[in-house]
Amino acid sequence: MTADPAPAAAHGAAELPEGSSLRLHDLGRRIARHVVRPAFRLRARGLERVPRSGPLVLVANHSTMIEPQLIFGMLPRRSVFLVKEELFRGVLGWFLRRIGQVPVRRGVPDRAPLLTAVEVLRGGGVVGVFPEGTRGAGDVASAERGAAWLVRTSGAAVLPVATRGTLRPEGTRRRFRPAVDLLVGEPFTVRVGRGRAGLEEATERLRTELARLVHTLDDERERESRAMGKRRHDRG
Repeated sequence: MTADPAPAAAHGAAELPEGSSLRLHDLGRRIARHVVRPAFRLRARGLERVPRSGPLVLVANHSTMIEPQLIFGMLPRRSVFLVKEELFRGVLGWFLRRIGQVPVRRGVPDRAPLLTAVEVLRGGGVVGVFPEGTRGAGDVASAERGAAWLVRTSGAAVLPVATRGTLRPEGTRRRFRPAVDLLVGEPFTVRVGRGRAGLEEATERLRTELARLVHTLDDERERESRAMGKRRHDRG
């Protein structure tokens, strides 16, 4: 494949890692917004809360591989996500690197991707992290310390994003255009103290804020489900 004529570094675009392509990055966002999104009834709220400039660590829950794509496409800013290394193979791996995404080996101490992310943040960019570490129920029951380390090292603000609806309930049939919610919370700052204790304290703060936002979204979806059930009952 030929090199893209508009690499990020050539344009001084520190919001993406060196060597990535602005054109391919924006193409990837359009694909997520106009190809992936139509498969769902996406309801995105709070996008106006995303700061339009300045370093930002985005923390989000996820249950499937769909949520990262939806957030990537819907966010009103270019964003760099820490993505599991297993996806960086073949053509997909080439594309992920060229749009500025950063491979991470889960459960293995490796500062290289975090240092790349810090450079993006110091350039005023956005770095997305899924702090529960492993893809599961998206309940943020546990959290890794990478996000807190990024905040401490860069001084970035934190933006929580909650998502629900992509995971098909166990025992149910395949759904046609399921309702998926994306809720952006209020950005906040957190002081991260020194050493491991400081990281652990800040990580708990990040986990708590994200879990609170997920809980808020769950409550809203539950109220909506009950109201819909009542309307069906009244019509019947």
